[in-house]
Amino acid sequence: MIVRLRSLVTQWTAVVPVIAIVLLALTWGRDLPGAVVALVTLVLAGAVLAAVHHAEVVAHRVGEPFGSLVLAVAVTIIEVALIVTLMADGGDKSSTLARDTVFAAVMITCNGIFGLSLLVASLRHGLAVFNAEGTGAALATVATLATLSLVLPTFTTSKPGPEFSTAQLTFAALSSLVLYGMFVATQTVRHRDYFLPITRQGKVIDADDHADTPASRTALISLGFLGLALVGVVGLAKGVSPTIESGVEAAGMPHSVVGVIIALLVLLPETIAALRSARRDRVQTSLNLALGSAMASIGLTIPAVAVASIWLSGPLVLGLGSTHMVLLALTVVVSSLTVVPGRATPLQGGVHLVLFAAYLELAINP
Repeated sequence: MIVRLRSLVTQWTAVVPVIAIVLLALTWGRDLPGAVVALVTLVLAGAVLAAVHHAEVVAHRVGEPFGSLVLAVAVTIIEVALIVTLMADGGDKSSTLARDTVFAAVMITCNGIFGLSLLVASLRHGLAVFNAEGTGAALATVATLATLSLVLPTFTTSKPGPEFSTAQLTFAALSSLVLYGMFVATQTVRHRDYFLPITRQGKVIDADDHADTPASRTALISLGFLGLALVGVVGLAKGVSPTIESGVEAAGMPHSVVGVIIALLVLLPETIAALRSARRDRVQTSLNLALGSAMASIGLTIPAVAVASIWLSGPLVLGLGSTHMVLLALTVVVSSLTVVPGRATPLQGGVHLVLFAAYLELAINP
């Protein structure tokens, strides 16, 4: 009996994603009572932890920077599917959903995950050390994508309101794909060393020595369970979103808070994975996850909603308001000052976390 219990404990990362998919199939498209919502939330949390475990197995097998890219792209693809689904179901009230969710992802990754990783690593190891060349290139790409897709629509005049015209939206979508593709090529082929963890002396760490590399079969199985877990996370998050919306409305908060909450749930696997890497003094891996997720969120979401806008009847509002533009500009400036030295103290981590807290406060009380 004890052996069976131990076996079950060690296999929970395989069991929970399957349970999440089964529960998703049973609850999809239905009004959920309070007890079922509590159960879904519990399974959702388990699926998040399982996703982190399987992502780390895959990452350890393929090595950096491919490992962090796997989780970032996997989460973002399913996040895009969630956004498009909610936009199709939401009507006019979902016209700003893509903008709110993408901007939430940028703030969560560039300030929340970024700041937590720097704070944890610097408190544990004295300084957070990373490669300024690779991180700077990633930050520049994120800043360009965010400005082209979220800031310019506020100032264009071809169409009334903070919206792109068809030609402008097509250009933004193609530019996002091109920039993202160029960054992936730079990260994985031409300048791969810029995105690998480094030692205190600046030496590149090309392999992790904390555990034996898993076999190819094990990595493929984990990749399959990672996909199941991520589908379960996003699907169950969509299932509880009506309850979240009701709670947000009852609390008198703006509807955009729903996008923030869903983005927090979807990005939780990456947050946990980044913090684990920071604790192991692999800060570059943490920053690859943070900035890579922000980049993938914009670079894949904007083209997806551009295509979806062909059959979606409502408007597609992408332009940020003045408050959010100030937060974005401040984030880019502060992040640049953080990245340039290639090392950070707890102060830099704290600054980013204060910016993230300011974003959350202004999202709740605009």
